[in-house]
Amino acid sequence: MDRLSIAIAVLIWIPEASAQSDSAPSAPRRATERCRVTRISDGDTIECEGRVRIRLIGIDAPEQDQPPFGTAATAGLASFLPLGSSVDLESDLEPRDRYNRVLAYVWLDGRMLNWLMVRHGWAVPIVFPPNVQYVDFFRAARDLARKEVRGLWNVGGFTCEPALHRAKRC
Repeated sequence: MDRLSIAIAVLIWIPEASAQSDSAPSAPRRATERCRVTRISDGDTIECEGRVRIRLIGIDAPEQDQPPFGTAATAGLASFLPLGSSVDLESDLEPRDRYNRVLAYVWLDGRMLNWLMVRHGWAVPIVFPPNVQYVDFFRAARDLARKEVRGLWNVGGFTCEPALHRAKRC
């Protein structure tokens, strides 16, 4: 096993019990639509059967061209979301982004994956009004993940946050 594989394997280990007492969103606030996951594109984008791509609202994961962090974030999402899973998509005020991806909070078995990704250190919050209904949850989750040095916080994965990387500012 090479060093990257070992690092990713270590990062994937997620101690579930420590995050369970956190204040996470407990249920969707709006109507949901069901879909079956067919692909995980990266740490904040999935594809569902018969649909366009789904962009997880309110979070930003490292890009694939940010090795090894993009790969680790994708693996983090895959650890929560097995292919073939049926998820509930909750929209916010703006239903699609400029790339025509469906914007959604993704729920699996009563847990919001957007929040889990931030809480476990695989993504950071990103705010695009008017889609802000869970932003306070995401910010609190980021603060705890950073304090506990979880996920990518443990290996400097957010030294250059994804938005700054895309803007070529670091």
